[in-house]
Amino acid sequence: MARKGGFPGGGIPGNMNNLMKQAQRMQKQMEEKTKELEDKVWEASAGGGAVKVTVTGKKEVASVKIAQEVVDPDDVEMLEDLIVAATNEALRLMEEESSQVMGDITGGLGGLGGFPF
Repeated sequence: MARKGGFPGGGIPGNMNNLMKQAQRMQKQMEEKTKELEDKVWEASAGGGAVKVTVTGKKEVASVKIAQEVVDPDDVEMLEDLIVAATNEALRLMEEESSQVMGDITGGLGGLGGFPF
């Protein structure tokens, strides 16, 4: 009686087995790098350093530092703009490094073929 499905010879071909092992190694590397990136912080400033924002790899704002001379009750909008600019730059730096690190691991494969990486 013939077997249904599977591969001739009864097992996973060597190339498929190697591919699975490589994917598992890649997934482990990605998990390790993700943890490292979550623990890292990035800082960016705006207004010549008047506003400094620090973000984490978890995409959270860790701190905001504002130079006293920038605090002008008559121009709150400028301060708000500086905070937004510094925050967006810090997040951009974090995303850029995260993408680079993950790209190095996957060789630029991204989500190719439905893999979770």
